Amino acid sequence: MTLFPTYQRNDLRPVEGQGAWLWDEAGKKYLDFTSGLGVCNLGHAHPKVKEVVQEQLDRLWHVSNLFQIPLQEEVSEELARVSGLSLAFFCNSGAEANEAAIKLARRYGREGKGLAQPEIVTFHSSFHGRTLATLTATGQTKVKEGFAPLPEGFRQLPYNDVFALEAGLTETTAAVLLEPIQGEGGVHPADPSFLRRLEELCREREILLMVDEIQTGMGRTGSLFAFQEAGIQPDVLTLAKGLGNGIPVGAMLGRTGLETHFGPGSHGSTFGGNPVAMAAAQAVLREWTETDLPVQVQETARQLTALLHERVAQSPFVREVRGRGWMWGVELDRSVAPLLSHLRDRGLLASLAGPCVLRLLPPLVTEVAELEWAVAQIEEALVQLEEVGRDESVSRI
Repeated sequence: MTLFPTYQRNDLRPVEGQGAWLWDEAGKKYLDFTSGLGVCNLGHAHPKVKEVVQEQLDRLWHVSNLFQIPLQEEVSEELARVSGLSLAFFCNSGAEANEAAIKLARRYGREGKGLAQPEIVTFHSSFHGRTLATLTATGQTKVKEGFAPLPEGFRQLPYNDVFALEAGLTETTAAVLLEPIQGEGGVHPADPSFLRRLEELCREREILLMVDEIQTGMGRTGSLFAFQEAGIQPDVLTLAKGLGNGIPVGAMLGRTGLETHFGPGSHGSTFGGNPVAMAAAQAVLREWTETDLPVQVQETARQLTALLHERVAQSPFVREVRGRGWMWGVELDRSVAPLLSHLRDRGLLASLAGPCVLRLLPPLVTEVAELEWAVAQIEEALVQLEEVGRDESVSRI
């Protein structure tokens, strides 16, 4: 064995992807409702992204941030127009984007608020990454086991609890970091009223509002960013996953004024914002700003929502169907692992968001007929689960 066994992989070996579909080495076809864990929002091998990346590969791959990279300026301007945030730092992943946000928050707390020990508030069941700082920010014990001592300066509050929020923000709080929908934590959307009250408290107390849209961003919830649906405006926004549609790229965006706390030498990345990654990000953004994709995504998402509630939520094994847009969790009253295996046998790929939650993250370009077929597979698998449960054991699926 040459790889650390850090992933619990199944034996599927994809070798080709096109749109919402994957093929394994035996030629079997699968409808991919994982999107590479919310990455390939525009589908596999998207033609426009492929075209611009191939063109960039013929010109220049990498020069480092010792030099001007004009594409960074262009992408940052396009992100500013769609996000309302005028500053950008580019990196390679979601964890790196959140690391940058954490460092910025600490600098802001010390220099902007005069705090000797600035604190960042996050939430129970959240997920922000697997570096030491981001796993400490994460509100799940399982990702922290065995990695002590962990960095200080983080505290978790209950998610969607306004009373706990009002009591939990203190004079030492420099920033609040949250996901508008908790993905790894079980696909739990934040209540819009909770987000609006959080924004009010942050403005009143000069606390940075930092929104982690690593998974929800770039159209996953139906809007380009999930925070827009609640009518709030963050001070800091972190992005990755769908920003490059499979080309590794992350970004931390910030409001004007925060540049005073993140000057030369305060942070950096050798590969962050290289020309290839920026070409991919620009192509993805232009699909959103220069085509009718947003209208298509919202209309098809409404149909997906209806299908899940009409045909899946009625199963006696389903406790709840929750989510928004193209990001859904189906919570069962038992382990979801047998259902996942059964769906894969039928040609549908999905993932977990906890032991009892089936997570559905289809590419945003999935067609209605494909969505209908996928929901039919889930519905039929649940019926078979019920039949087997009556006769013998759930494990027979």
